[in-house]
Amino acid sequence: MWEAQRKSGFEVRGWRGRLRRLLACGMLVAMPAAARIEVHGHRGARAVFPENTLPAFEYAIEAGADYLELDLQVTKDGVLVVSHDPVLREDLCRGPEGATRVIHHMTLAELSRWDCGSLQAPGFPRQKRVPGARVPTLDEVLDLAGRGRFGFNIEIKVPRRPGYAPPVGEFARLVVEAVRRHGLEKRVIVQSFHFPAIREVKRLAPELRTAALWSGQERDFAEIAREAGAGIVSPHYRLVTKEQVDRAHAAGIEVVPWTADEPQIWERLAAAGVDAIITDDPAALIAWLKKRGLR
Repeated sequence: MWEAQRKSGFEVRGWRGRLRRLLACGMLVAMPAAARIEVHGHRGARAVFPENTLPAFEYAIEAGADYLELDLQVTKDGVLVVSHDPVLREDLCRGPEGATRVIHHMTLAELSRWDCGSLQAPGFPRQKRVPGARVPTLDEVLDLAGRGRFGFNIEIKVPRRPGYAPPVGEFARLVVEAVRRHGLEKRVIVQSFHFPAIREVKRLAPELRTAALWSGQERDFAEIAREAGAGIVSPHYRLVTKEQVDRAHAAGIEVVPWTADEPQIWERLAAAGVDAIITDDPAALIAWLKKRGLR
């Protein structure tokens, strides 16, 4: 029954968390947890195509990813664009000589002159080059929604350096407006390491699912989620244990670790009972899960 509901659309996303809350309150008899593990394509599919580019997201969709994971920055003229770093990396992007590399210091028109597909990212020997690939806008990525019933895991990047992003309240407002403009409230997760950003998103749009990213010292996952006001915790995969996942599930919190690219790590995360895995190679992870009956 649950699987049929899941396939009917994203309006039933989050049922696992609600079920766990009922179990924790003793309102339901315990049932075996759903075996299926969801797959989030990290920056699209960084192992195969340049990160956070349309070709990477299109590949992840074709591979069958459940979510496209992506990062946001904001241009000088207030446009949400998809980039992990507030400063375009020299080993990933080529642009006009002498031009600023700070995304928030350039307009969208200026940013469009940068080529972020001709250079192969260090550490990803299989990555295919896509000369001319540029930093896409969030609107362009959300326009891909019509290609399937996948979701979007959108990270609000809040740089430590002042002047590299708008104020958190404005950043959150831009994200919420974009999601609503595309009618994707039921297909989006908003995540961040910056918990005030998560809380502001929930204040503006209580209907949106949110995730607390975590890479610091070991802490109780449910405690992290409560501090952020999120229903999902996304820790670095090294922090994941079965005990941590069980405690999070008992509190109605989903666990979605990042970024796992090797079978031995997938094995450990699956054994711990995580709800989803963020990976640079969604096709490989999906094939691995299918062989083990987890998808």
